[in-house]
Amino acid sequence: MSRTPRNEQAEGLCAERTEGSSTPIASPSRRKFIGKLGAATVAAGVLGNARSAVAGLNPFKGIGTNLTSSQANRVAAATALRIAQANADAVLGAAPHTTNGDEGRYPDHSASYSKALLQDSIGVVNAAAWASFKKALNSGKNSDFEAIINGGTRTHNGPQGSYQFELAGLDASQYGNAPTAGDPTGFPVVGPFYVIAGREYAAQLVEQYWASLLRDVAFTDYGSNATAQAAAAELDKLPGYRGPKDSTGHVTTDTLFRGVFPGELIGPYMSQLMITPTSFGQQPISQQMITYLPGIDYLSDTTTFFQVQNGIPTGLANQSDPTPRYLHDGRGLCAWTHSDVLYQGYLIALLAMGTLKAPVNPGNPYIGSKTQNGFGTFGGPDFAACMGECAAKALNKVWYQKWLVHLTHRPEAGGGVLHSNLTGGAAQAKIHSDAVNSQAVAQSFSKYGTYLLSQSFPEGSPTHPCYPTGHGTVGGAAITFLKFFFDENYVIPNPQVPSNDGLSLQPYTGGDAGQITLGGELNKLASNISFGHGVHAGIHWRASTYASNLLGEAMAISMLQDKAKCYNEKFSITFTKLDGNKVTISNE
Repeated sequence: MSRTPRNEQAEGLCAERTEGSSTPIASPSRRKFIGKLGAATVAAGVLGNARSAVAGLNPFKGIGTNLTSSQANRVAAATALRIAQANADAVLGAAPHTTNGDEGRYPDHSASYSKALLQDSIGVVNAAAWASFKKALNSGKNSDFEAIINGGTRTHNGPQGSYQFELAGLDASQYGNAPTAGDPTGFPVVGPFYVIAGREYAAQLVEQYWASLLRDVAFTDYGSNATAQAAAAELDKLPGYRGPKDSTGHVTTDTLFRGVFPGELIGPYMSQLMITPTSFGQQPISQQMITYLPGIDYLSDTTTFFQVQNGIPTGLANQSDPTPRYLHDGRGLCAWTHSDVLYQGYLIALLAMGTLKAPVNPGNPYIGSKTQNGFGTFGGPDFAACMGECAAKALNKVWYQKWLVHLTHRPEAGGGVLHSNLTGGAAQAKIHSDAVNSQAVAQSFSKYGTYLLSQSFPEGSPTHPCYPTGHGTVGGAAITFLKFFFDENYVIPNPQVPSNDGLSLQPYTGGDAGQITLGGELNKLASNISFGHGVHAGIHWRASTYASNLLGEAMAISMLQDKAKCYNEKFSITFTKLDGNKVTISNE
């Protein structure tokens, strides 16, 4: 199947030789010949050749015994298992990939991602640079990526990762604008992003401006803060707003910048798993962080904004707050996600779950055993290793969507188009009046003197397209694995909330304190992290987090279905998906 959905005929996929190499690769005729031999015959031949080659290097040659027949049969069984699962995944076919059409709608590509390419003006990429960019994406050739016309020295962030294949779970092309295969009642995994001229896009942009104005306000102070109150009031009136609302159907200061999945409106803003002190073996982890000093934002002037869109360094740097604090405001979350190891939050959450004495999923096969416990399977090493494993695979899945399907621009670029619209600039894309006339945009202009969206980082966003998010896809995958391993219905004991200066933890005494479950806090954790790297920082849209969480979950379920066939233990494990429905992973 094609790995480049934007190109009807991908170049070089069946070439006889790799570019710049004299080593031949498999031709179509060779592939047909191999297919006729049968997978088992080929596997046996490959294994036989490898065994002969390695034998000459064996320092223990002549010592010990040969493989038993049962051990030899295991090699054949492992090969057959891999082939059977690959065939089962292949028959599901590719998913539909639907864009919003903005790339073709505006000849100047002002509604598409173009960061670090040479720019002609605010919101408008250079035509030759764009052509060089698209040529590389359509061919996948390294030589074409090396020929991209950039505006400065900043490089593009791993675009060739979007072409990578995996040997576990479905292929990246099998997730798209439809429910995952085998889940016909589920949500579409990655639908088209909102069109730039629509009310949904405008509402998301307005939310970004409010979040930028509230970076230094503690989440616990939103209820009494005039700016937070104004944000809730304006978002409540916008028809295109897709964030959560309270039980009466209104946006309130308690629902601002929260996710929409089960449990996310229960308890304080910060997940208990991101503030509970724990330990990494004998190494204590306080969960206090070094964040950034308040009141320092970036790219709100046209000079540095244009430099950064061209990929030119500004020489500016974030200023750290030397006092360790619990994460308690938007700027703190921005700082945390600016330098985290991508699955860090979920590995630490796993440790915090141990501190909180969270029990394993009731379907764990070792529950009730008097002679065994889980270890490499259904035990600590399995739990921890899966965090890194699913994170790496999640990145490749979302990179395919970012670079080869959607090419969605960043909120900072949206702010650039809005500035262009309001100052008579050249951008052809026009943003809806819901954003043009927004109180948030007016307040930001009053503060900075431009209509640009201020950023928490001097370099703005990373140099890869926005939709969906990497952090969010990793989050959706990691929390799915943690729900598989642990009891999502466990009620968190003695919940806490950071003080409004982040210097201490205090008991959470809200009326819903007894309703805070592990499953809800895992969902909240994924949003805390993805919004920290998104809405609060000004570098990702709300819709990016929503779609990426669903993509990560779908990928993790596919991986778990494959892993289920590899476990020796028989089990049936059920947990709740982000859409509220149950899923069961079983090998019985």
